[in-house]
Amino acid sequence: MTLSNAVKQRIINLAAQEKITIHKLALKSGTAYSTISSFLNGKCTSITLTTLLHICEGCKITLKDFFNDKLFKDVTLDSAEKKPIEKR
Repeated sequence: MTLSNAVKQRIINLAAQEKITIHKLALKSGTAYSTISSFLNGKCTSITLTTLLHICEGCKITLKDFFNDKLFKDVTLDSAEKKPIEKR
């Protein structure tokens, strides 16, 4: 599973765990619904750590809890996610 897909699935799973819709998750996290929806629907290929932090806060978990899930055990990067690290 790619990293992006793992993050998407984790967000979906959190909403299901909380028994709320993605719209309600957006409201609880103080994040625009369009931001979360665009990422989940593939219109946007990435999500910021700040947005993830807000989602976590809305679900009353930490970023560590977010990533401490079996979804992230064997993640890979897809070709769009692979960017060379710039040297300074």
